[in-house]
Amino acid sequence: MANSPLISVVDDDDSVRESLGGLIRSVGFAVKVFASAEEFLNSDHLRNTHCLILDVRMPGMNGLELQRQLAASDRKIPVIFITAHGDEEVRSRALNGGAVDYLLKPFSEEALLNAIDAALKS
Repeated sequence: MANSPLISVVDDDDSVRESLGGLIRSVGFAVKVFASAEEFLNSDHLRNTHCLILDVRMPGMNGLELQRQLAASDRKIPVIFITAHGDEEVRSRALNGGAVDYLLKPFSEEALLNAIDAALKS
């Protein structure tokens, strides 16, 4: 797994981080999980992340703010948003900001893995 792409998951929900981390590991990717956008930004894994799975609503910096900050700092990490809130305006802003996909919770494992595949090919 040393050469497999690193997928980072940023979600404030422990159970989501745990389940996504397990799923992503089970298909052979390296994965790191973070409870907040700030934790991800301050980690040593920022520069090594090949795909970012990002919750929209979180305490502190939200997912859209993190997406904007990454773009402003010229970090080209493909982003997959996940959310329990089907807000069309937020979805539009995320996709217009360059997100690869915007998945509504609960989503299927297949939908997430397809999105990760698309992100790694982008």
